[in-house]
Amino acid sequence: MARTVGVEEELLLVDAASGEARALSSAVLAIAEKDAVGESAFEPELHRQQVEFSTHPCADMGELAASVHRWRAEAVRHATDAGASVAALATSPLPVSPTIGTGERYRWMAERYGLTAQEQLTCGCHVHVSVASDEEGVAVLDRVRCWLPVLLALSANSPFWQGQDSEYSSYRSRVWGRWPSAGPVEVHGSAEEYHARVRSLIGTGVLRDERMVYFDARLSHRYPTVEVRIADVCLDPADTVLLATLVRGLVDTAAREWRAGEPPQDVSTSVLRAASWQAGRAGLEDWLVHPRTLRPEPAPAVLRALLDHVRDALEDSGDLEAAERALAAVERRGNGARIQREILARTGSLRDTVAECVRITAA
Repeated sequence: MARTVGVEEELLLVDAASGEARALSSAVLAIAEKDAVGESAFEPELHRQQVEFSTHPCADMGELAASVHRWRAEAVRHATDAGASVAALATSPLPVSPTIGTGERYRWMAERYGLTAQEQLTCGCHVHVSVASDEEGVAVLDRVRCWLPVLLALSANSPFWQGQDSEYSSYRSRVWGRWPSAGPVEVHGSAEEYHARVRSLIGTGVLRDERMVYFDARLSHRYPTVEVRIADVCLDPADTVLLATLVRGLVDTAAREWRAGEPPQDVSTSVLRAASWQAGRAGLEDWLVHPRTLRPEPAPAVLRALLDHVRDALEDSGDLEAAERALAAVERRGNGARIQREILARTGSLRDTVAECVRITAA
């Protein structure tokens, strides 16, 4: 039976005319709650210029694609009713003064983390894949860690920051890395060791609770899943589905390696941090650190290495052909960072760049 997959996408709320980020999440969420049949798929985020939706767990990638399109369309509708638009952008291209959301938790974060929290207006994509147990989940975490920077490069969609080109493909990853628990972590070895590490982090008093364990990939505190959190929100919804497909392939492959007694690759956290930095800097436009050799390789070669690594799992789930097509499409047109820069080069306007991204988000 195929593992289920769920996606959480954070979306930027923007003014339809100016392209500037707008602090309207409370109004959008109120409209979503009123229209919801049952529990709403939308949730608040740290800043009022963004909203998040979560899909239901799906075993079929076609079903997941339909769900992503549906909730993006709902987000567009709710935002329009509130006088705004939504854009699947991982940072605001135009200058913005972010507004912290309401609620005691967000107030605590603002006071505790200061400018780090205030400037943290970034939008990511989190992929949940079901696992049979915490032990299997931790075995997966230990075996996918070397491949996570490739997912960041694939999804990179945040070249602009406060009105200028950051010269990164994913500047969100640099901003997100300011949180004290963010980034890659060591091999855990067992579920017992994983939970001990989480308890130790919380015990320092630096983190409020388990929800603030912002590892690149972690055990979900709410669901029986592995949660991969390294990616930018993708501009094109087809890339979201490709990302989810590859994550499930990585989870399946890692679980098989664990059951076969294959140990995780022995790579230091410092090397993985460097690989993630390069992925955020280059995206798909230059070289990446190859997860096997830990040496520079052209981005297309590393993408193909990822596909080869999960090939058997994708064949078994029936996703290989679709993944190959989707990966070829990304290589041809580029990820969100390349598309944003191409729009800016064509129009000369960040406002027009946001407007075009609003249209792509709703496509």
